[in-house]
Amino acid sequence: MAIFSSLARSGQFSGRLGALLNNPALLQAGKHALTGTRQMSGGHGPKNFTITPSRFQWHKFKDLFHYYVMIGLIPVGAVVFYANVFIGPATLTETPADYTPKHWEYHRHPITRFIARYILPNPQQEYEKMLHHIYEENEKAQIRALEKEVRAKMAERNDYQSYYYRPAIGKYHRVAKEAAEKLESLRGD
Repeated sequence: MAIFSSLARSGQFSGRLGALLNNPALLQAGKHALTGTRQMSGGHGPKNFTITPSRFQWHKFKDLFHYYVMIGLIPVGAVVFYANVFIGPATLTETPADYTPKHWEYHRHPITRFIARYILPNPQQEYEKMLHHIYEENEKAQIRALEKEVRAKMAERNDYQSYYYRPAIGKYHRVAKEAAEKLESLRGD
């Protein structure tokens, strides 16, 4: 964003310079040929107001940069400083025989331990999810291989699918049976 202001400034300068080089009458205009000035009213000497391009984008960029540095960098730096100075790295100690360490206790730095405990998933859980994924893919591959083998046998024997089983849904059978019983009871003997 800050670059637009400087690009506009360079574009104005090059446009004025081109006009200056093409028009020799402007060469005698003096030092005010390249800058726009406005004469201010009043006495006591020349009061000139030099017209310059806007620096709004540059100032806005600086303000936002300082704001985000204050919001993000300073608190993160304070947390890192506190963790390194007051907590410090973990040390190795003897563990009781009946105690199994948690997965985050294997990390040395306190910030890494915090991230491993509260943000990242458990490595054992991720491992078991990957094993399940591999198992599912293996089952699909076995089913595909069996279907390929069945198709190969059908093509080899010039066979076709003639018998199939359509599973019956018990709910509709019960509804039809109740309707038949109701009609029979209404009709009578």
